[in-house]
Amino acid sequence: MANPSIIVVDDDHAVRRALSRLLNSAGYSVLEFGSAQELLESGAVADCFVLDIHLGTMNGFELDDRLREAGSHSPVIFITAHDDEATRERARRCRPQAYLRKPFAADALLAAIRSVLDDPPRVA
Repeated sequence: MANPSIIVVDDDHAVRRALSRLLNSAGYSVLEFGSAQELLESGAVADCFVLDIHLGTMNGFELDDRLREAGSHSPVIFITAHDDEATRERARRCRPQAYLRKPFAADALLAAIRSVLDDPPRVA
């Protein structure tokens, strides 16, 4: 897979920008959105989604449901700063490919993405 695309959805601008820079530096093509609604309205698609769970009016779980309803089969990595048993249980029911608690190491996110894409990018 040449230059895999990743969509990052997080309502925290600083987190979104940091993740975008990290993923770009690792050789991924990145689109970022500040809300679930922004992503849905854009119609953008990607090889992998990194979704914050707590996004405001529509959470990451609901966004994942909407993406699946729209026909997306791309893997999803959930990230959250609000980790509790109810959130973990809901994440397990959604069958995410990875679940990372903020703050997480950059290497953990990159390893999760490489794992779900099964094809690490080649950095120029």
